[in-house]
Amino acid sequence: MHLKHFCIALPFICATVKLQSQDSSVIPQKPADKKEEADHKMNFIKLNLTGIALKNYAIQYERVLSKPVSLSLSYRIMPTSKLPFAGTISNSIGDDDPEAKKTIENLRMSNFAITPELRFYLGKGYGKGFYIALFYRYASFTIDHLPVDYDNNTSLDLSGKLTSNTGGIMFGAQWNLGKHFCLDWWLFGPHYGSGTGNFTGVSSQPLTPAQQDELRSNLEDIDIPLTTKTISVNANGASLKLSGPWGGIRSGVLLGIRF
Repeated sequence: MHLKHFCIALPFICATVKLQSQDSSVIPQKPADKKEEADHKMNFIKLNLTGIALKNYAIQYERVLSKPVSLSLSYRIMPTSKLPFAGTISNSIGDDDPEAKKTIENLRMSNFAITPELRFYLGKGYGKGFYIALFYRYASFTIDHLPVDYDNNTSLDLSGKLTSNTGGIMFGAQWNLGKHFCLDWWLFGPHYGSGTGNFTGVSSQPLTPAQQDELRSNLEDIDIPLTTKTISVNANGASLKLSGPWGGIRSGVLLGIRF
């Protein structure tokens, strides 16, 4: 190309380069929130530390879906054992009520619960800051050696299971501890719903009509507010069915890893 031709073409070359530069500046870039999301760990596995003292062992998996929203699933289990702090409760009763003391010492129970949860983070998000959560809980409790007295301190041991379905709201906060750990504080989580139970006891020997009447009367005297009781007694033993409202409060401190 001659110099004259090059000088004529130079303005067009410069215009073309400038246009290409402008075009490249408007090429869609990766959204800022996508980049921010990539900088955060989106999975959490946590252990409930406060439940251990009550012989309840609970873990929670949480998955962050977006900056303000996450889903989690908790599983709790209590192996068959005495009531938590049974010794302390028994000592506080002393010798004033030997039957109550005997019940506390002999009672055995276990339970498990499954709790899915939807969280809404109010501040920093991506699994940290204050949050409000909606949750559902299914829980099952197994109880053994629940004595009911009759006929001069003779007792019939009832055993059975109680299940509940509840829904609630949780207020809490979660913080990162370094690059790989987190702390989750369940501040206050009331929940309410319904529960049903079925407990039976078999006598080691046939019950007389008088013993059956006394056993039935003692079962009717069990006071559980707002609960419907269905009682059945015969020569072989007794059964007690319960249905009514059920509720509780979730709270605790969880330590976890994030990845």
